[in-house]
Amino acid sequence: MRILCIGDVVGSLGCEFLRKHLPSFKKLNKIDLTICNAENSADGNGLTPISADYLFKSGVDVITLGNHAFHRREVYSLLDENPYIVRPINFPDKNTPGRGCCTVDMGFTTVSVINVMGQAFIDQNLDNPFIAVDNALKSIDSKVILVDFHAETTSEKRALGLYLDGRVSAVFGTHTHVQTADNEILPKGTGYMTDLGMTGAIDSVLGVKKEIIINRFITKLPEKFEYAQGDCKLDCAVFNIDEKSGKSTSVERFEIR
Repeated sequence: MRILCIGDVVGSLGCEFLRKHLPSFKKLNKIDLTICNAENSADGNGLTPISADYLFKSGVDVITLGNHAFHRREVYSLLDENPYIVRPINFPDKNTPGRGCCTVDMGFTTVSVINVMGQAFIDQNLDNPFIAVDNALKSIDSKVILVDFHAETTSEKRALGLYLDGRVSAVFGTHTHVQTADNEILPKGTGYMTDLGMTGAIDSVLGVKKEIIINRFITKLPEKFEYAQGDCKLDCAVFNIDEKSGKSTSVERFEIR
């Protein structure tokens, strides 16, 4: 089976670009399931019921989140109600809205998706992501399991990929918004890519207006983020997975402009 994983969608512009290109890409590439990181999909960051609905109607099957998962209170009830929106599983409070894992019944098999967040250089008090995924795997029966690791550093992402090699079908990174060129099959059959990239404005700094970010570095003063406009791209990867063994057989990366 072929599973499409889309890098962080940035703002309404990124959502619109995704809707424009996703249906034809899925058809052309015979995609069975689409996973999309949408923690920046609302203008101003975070996820809202409106941006979630827009992405689902555009052809996304599972939405994953990250460090902006709870920036919009209006989405809290949706996180509890919709089983196909997953937030990082390693929030320590058991009363945290939503869930960190979901399972999609494909008819011929099931696919489980785990969302987890890194600890390095992320200013949140989180449980250890390695142990959190270990615990999640104990209650998952699916052969096909994908992990969205929303993390800052290449080393932490790479380490988790190797740690889970042979136990999950794929590990892909999100959060840094820059597509990496290290798509591969790890020694024990897990597909891996350090970061999928992003879906949003090209002439920007990670989707934000470049002038704002440049000013912040020069002045060291805070400034409100505004998403950039203009031509867009959609960064993604397709994991080809043998549903009987749960192993990846290929990982293809794409940049759609």
